[in-house]
Amino acid sequence: MASDPVERRPILSPVGWLLFAAFAVFSVVLLPVLHLLPGADSALRVPDFAIPLLGKFLCYAMVALAVDLIWGYAGILSLGHGTFFALGGYAMGMYLMRSIGTEGVYRSELPDFMVFLDWKELPWFWYGFDQFWFAALMVFAVPGLLAFVFGWFAFRSRIRGVYFSIITQAMTYAFMLLFFRNNTGFGGNNGLTDFKRLLGFSLQDPATRIGLYVASALAFLGVFLVCRGIVTSKLGRVLEAVRDGEDKVRFSGYDTFHFKLFVWTLSAVLCGLAGALYVPQVGIINPSEMQPANSIEMAVWVAVGGRGTLVGAAAGAWIVSAAKSWFTVAAPDLWLYVLGALFVGVTLFLPQGVVGSLLALRRGASR
Repeated sequence: MASDPVERRPILSPVGWLLFAAFAVFSVVLLPVLHLLPGADSALRVPDFAIPLLGKFLCYAMVALAVDLIWGYAGILSLGHGTFFALGGYAMGMYLMRSIGTEGVYRSELPDFMVFLDWKELPWFWYGFDQFWFAALMVFAVPGLLAFVFGWFAFRSRIRGVYFSIITQAMTYAFMLLFFRNNTGFGGNNGLTDFKRLLGFSLQDPATRIGLYVASALAFLGVFLVCRGIVTSKLGRVLEAVRDGEDKVRFSGYDTFHFKLFVWTLSAVLCGLAGALYVPQVGIINPSEMQPANSIEMAVWVAVGGRGTLVGAAAGAWIVSAAKSWFTVAAPDLWLYVLGALFVGVTLFLPQGVVGSLLALRRGASR
């Protein structure tokens, strides 16, 4: 007798859709309006510095969703997602550098750092980045291809658990050292900076900053729906089964290799998108984005907010990033201690994270 088909879970509940719509209206419509319309002295006005800061936090939240997709739902802890984030940022940064043209310090067609380092011609891997469509393609293709190749060998070799986490951290450290070298053609220690325009619009124009913020908000909403669509589908149930007992899933007839490779590659692509939106808002991309501490911090975001919740992962990125922004100004020497204490405290007292614990309390109260 054939078994009943597994019913697909709704992407969001009616209340969830209502909250999603409210957040969309608030982030995409209300915040820009409160920045543009009220007078400079109005208490309702969102200040100038807040727009790129909130845009940066939205990019971090996208990374947290990508990490939670593989860690919270597939049980794959990556300590190297900073590489994919930075590669997407470098792809966008290369386009922004080519867009400067002869307006740089040295009035050369070559980027300023190449003139300073006595490069005579543009390296072949910079070709095409004078076109936005090509740069946009590379934002997805470069992190995705690296993740696919890396994941192919790692998952085919059945590397998992702490061993997989270690090799992802080794990967990001290797890329950081590579990009720090001046002769690789990516700006070395200083990276890429002094951007002037995007698609012909000045990056110093308040309207451009608002546009980048809105693009980040829309991208975050889209990434959230994509991730929710995956985790509520049959694919999501297989990923959860892989997380809870991969050997049992394999013995049941599923080829876990393809499931893990797909979600791993998709997660890297989402990080590349976040990096591409991050760079024009902060005005720089350099190899420090690839340092292992950044990738560890991404995992902390997810742990603090709540692994396996998506909403919690995004909230964790906002909580930790906001705390970091405040502490690095008020007490910069204390931030690393605070971050360590936060992670230890959450692990000991809120193992399900902030949002995960709240959801558990709500489920307990409803019984």
